[in-house]
Amino acid sequence: MAVRVNAENFNDEVLGAQGIVLADFYSDSCVPCKRMSPVLAELEETYPDTLKLVKININFDGELAEKYEVQAAPTLIFFKDGEEKARLRGAVKKAEIFEEFEKL
Repeated sequence: MAVRVNAENFNDEVLGAQGIVLADFYSDSCVPCKRMSPVLAELEETYPDTLKLVKININFDGELAEKYEVQAAPTLIFFKDGEEKARLRGAVKKAEIFEEFEKL
């Protein structure tokens, strides 16, 4: 189950996490974001022991969006051991997300 992350717990939940964390920067009013949710849930279910999914609402956590230069929703940022490793912007295909994860 995706963890809701904000500026207060980002360091602990993302940067301090071991392994791979996928940060989903989204907006409630973003239609592509809503379409991506089931794909991200499937990725999380497929790799429950190796992937942590976190969601960051850019409307409420603009500070994080600005810090990570998120200019469009959805933006998916893959972190590994606290370091950004990959980024996907906009509505991307399921295969692209899985492929990016498997590279890590």
